[in-house]
Amino acid sequence: MNNAGILLDDDKDILTITPDIFETTLRTNTLGALLVSQAFVPFLKKSDAPRIVNVSSTGGQLTDGADGWAPGYCISKTALNGVTSQLAAALPKFAVNSVCPGWVRTDMGGANATRSIAEGAAGIVWLAADAPQKETGKFWRDRKVIPW
Repeated sequence: MNNAGILLDDDKDILTITPDIFETTLRTNTLGALLVSQAFVPFLKKSDAPRIVNVSSTGGQLTDGADGWAPGYCISKTALNGVTSQLAAALPKFAVNSVCPGWVRTDMGGANATRSIAEGAAGIVWLAADAPQKETGKFWRDRKVIPW
């Protein structure tokens, strides 16, 4: 499970985001998940039911996406969904999926978020342990495929 995610304070406007903020966000939220996945593939291949779960966000959707909010974060999660699709194609015996946990009460989500940690984790745990192995290359929320 790749759960890296940062949302930096200066990530407010696509017209003013600095290259450093943009690159740092992409390195953490997208490249980090790819590199971890690459490192673990040899070990996961030993499993009867290998799985990779990338924690994404509805902010990464191209359909009904973030509409200008946190562009670096949103673009990094769109790219993470693309990484998920590419890994699924490269690893046909794996279940490789992205998941949106929703707006969760964490340090990042804040106290006003609408979901508890348990509610946010439920879909992640389901994909990691119980979802049908044939389900791959998709973007999920609440055990339902959503567009990205």
